[in-house]
Amino acid sequence: MKHNAPTLNPRNMRYFGAACLLWGALSTAGAQPSTSPAASTALQAQQFTLANGMSLIVKPDRRAPTAVHMLWLRAGSMDEVDGSSGVAHVLEHMLFKGTPTVPVGEFSRRVAALGGRDNAFTSLDYTGYYQQIPAARLADVMALEADRFANNQWSDDEFRKELEVVKEERRMRTEDDPQALMNEALHAAVFVASPYRRPIVGWMSDLESLKPEDARAYYQRWYVPANAAVVVAGDVDVAEVRRLAEKYYGHIPARALPERKPRVEPVQTGLKRLAFKAPAEQAMVALAFKVPTFQSFDGGPDDSEALALTVLSAVLDGYSGARLARALTQGPDRVADSAGADNGLWGRGPQLFMLSGVPAQGKTAEQVEAALRAQVARIALDGVSEAELARVKTQWVASAVYKLDSVFNQARELGTSWVQGLPLDAHERLIERLRAVTAEQVRAVAAKYFGDDQLTVAQLLPQPLSQPGKARAASAGSRH
Repeated sequence: MKHNAPTLNPRNMRYFGAACLLWGALSTAGAQPSTSPAASTALQAQQFTLANGMSLIVKPDRRAPTAVHMLWLRAGSMDEVDGSSGVAHVLEHMLFKGTPTVPVGEFSRRVAALGGRDNAFTSLDYTGYYQQIPAARLADVMALEADRFANNQWSDDEFRKELEVVKEERRMRTEDDPQALMNEALHAAVFVASPYRRPIVGWMSDLESLKPEDARAYYQRWYVPANAAVVVAGDVDVAEVRRLAEKYYGHIPARALPERKPRVEPVQTGLKRLAFKAPAEQAMVALAFKVPTFQSFDGGPDDSEALALTVLSAVLDGYSGARLARALTQGPDRVADSAGADNGLWGRGPQLFMLSGVPAQGKTAEQVEAALRAQVARIALDGVSEAELARVKTQWVASAVYKLDSVFNQARELGTSWVQGLPLDAHERLIERLRAVTAEQVRAVAAKYFGDDQLTVAQLLPQPLSQPGKARAASAGSRH
């Protein structure tokens, strides 16, 4: 990740809640906008497809003379092959290393000279690059981004140098953090066939053996116009953005997108447990339940249950003083210093419902595990009140409104929806679907998905700190 920005992981992001935010065709003769409802409304997003297969999404917002330009690739760490984990993230770094006309390090300097800022991110499902600039400089950043998308090149020496940066990033963010190490091991234990079992940053042994040819091969395979989308939001004119997209991106030659092989996760048939030892000051426990993934707005049973599970996570941990905080972390008999819940909701791969907690002094991880499961069991038995449900939904709507004050967030939502194959108005549709979730649906999923067969439990067993003050203790919450 450029400039040490955090690597994004969709399993970490609640679409709404207090802690996180819940989330046509062009021809050579001329472009036709998408016919979706969102595309036909003034100042709503419109989607087009360039002749080479690249998608273009434009969302005007006239409130300030700024714009956000993003390039999204439907390619992330899940598209790597065994033995080259981390290559998607390393390649993200290498996109800043030049083209035949833009020297190493010059890309960001040029964006800054335009009065803008830029960065990039890699996740399990996608890679993204963005610039926030004065709207009048949109053409300049489009030219820069299109150039590096089509013409990225760098020397073997430059690759080896940047690889050391990534290895140090892994040391700092994972290997020096016992909680991060445990969660990495947890996901490797949860998933058998799914590529979600590999860490985004990569295994250190893979990074040590990674070659420049590995990154170049990933670039040639996945950085294809038909696998990319340009998203522009801000003080822009749709017709002008289309013209610029045709000028700068439309000439990039079309290439075939490789076939993606299905990697279906087999049904889990029994409880898994992981005892993880690491230098730490506090224990921790994390419970990962396999749950349905939201796929579409067609109203299928899995989609409805995924939404109800998201509501359940918010009832447990979606606002200050929610159920887990009240039951586990407050009062003289509290068992935990912190406790959390999170539902993955959607992604290109299988999703998890996570419960986690850090034991209070004198309490054990086993006690925290039992207390976490007891809260879900209580909802399965007694349900949730209409007042509790209404409070959660009201906070979601408020969060959604506040979030869209940011042009960057508008562009990010459109990009993530495109990655998942969802419509442009997915944000609005999701709110309406979540508003319709009933207390009985929440009770039903609490009763259905929290047995042992779909559960993997990881427990951090603290070991002595070899360098007091250097190793970080497992802290509140859970990084999944």
